[in-house]
Amino acid sequence: MSREKTLALRKNVKPFENSELKKSIIQLINTIPPFFILWFLAYISLDVSVWLTVGLSVIAAGFVVRIFIIFHDCTHGSFFKNKKANDITGTITGIITLFAYEKWKREHNIHHATSGNLDKRGVGDIWMMTVEEYIEASPMKRLSYRLYRNPIVMFGLGPALLFLVSNRFNRKGARGKERNNTYFINISVIVIYALMIWLIGWQAFAIIQGTILFVAGALGIWLFYVQHQFEDSYFEDESEWDYVKAAIEGSSYYKLPRVLQWVTGNIGFHHVHHLSPRVPNYNLEKAHNSTPPLHKATTINLRKSLESIRFRLFDEDNKSFVNFKEIKHLLKNPKQPVKLNSKNTTFESK
Repeated sequence: MSREKTLALRKNVKPFENSELKKSIIQLINTIPPFFILWFLAYISLDVSVWLTVGLSVIAAGFVVRIFIIFHDCTHGSFFKNKKANDITGTITGIITLFAYEKWKREHNIHHATSGNLDKRGVGDIWMMTVEEYIEASPMKRLSYRLYRNPIVMFGLGPALLFLVSNRFNRKGARGKERNNTYFINISVIVIYALMIWLIGWQAFAIIQGTILFVAGALGIWLFYVQHQFEDSYFEDESEWDYVKAAIEGSSYYKLPRVLQWVTGNIGFHHVHHLSPRVPNYNLEKAHNSTPPLHKATTINLRKSLESIRFRLFDEDNKSFVNFKEIKHLLKNPKQPVKLNSKNTTFESK
């Protein structure tokens, strides 16, 4: 994409970067109170049926995903015009969703600045290895990677590791503001959870909050995974990497049913979000519809998105994903070409 087209594309999207106080307030009202109402209904439904409680908790988990989108917008400074309002709202929603606001803001901004860059992976990303890296890795590292990419581990154990480990500890060398924000959110969560357990008992709390966090965490990881790991996603070395291409070609348009689009706060328009993180979630669809070049982004639906589960390694030569079975023979003979079933092409390992 030429510099002129890039500038024109950003210019077309810029009008949608302005947050609107009324829309932001309405979104807070139609998202956070319903979550607490559902939580309360889930609790009182324990006297009727534990399965009704689980069902209501699953619905509440959907609202946690929507609360996270508000949190996410705050980290980009796009939910409110006022920085302090974003920081306060982001911290409060961080307590609800169990995400450390300042910590995640830093990591996620790095993700935006390096998405699709093969030489700058590692912060705020799903772990992804290339075919060559996997072949050259030690047996232990290969095993670790295979476990990490296993759907049961990623979407089953992933939420627990995310909420209990990754989000709870500061990185080495974190600045005071980031470190103190994590401490504040951790202490707030401990106090609130201890109070809730004291009020309703640990069993009821575990059933309701455990279900909510597991479902919300799995959905969140899935969204993050599928919006960058699709068949023809964009990944390039630093020398060839381009921010706009990474945004449009490396982020999918996840076309969801209206209800799920609402629950996920329009984050399916991920290509728009990566092109301009300053666009608040309620303007993403408008920006997409009003900018024809953005219609060329890879569109995936629910059925198509399920295919991404089989993606394991990125093949740099063919610019596509392969599974472990397709490169198994290379572990014994690195010079043997890889045969890709879907593209009828081959490449030779370097």
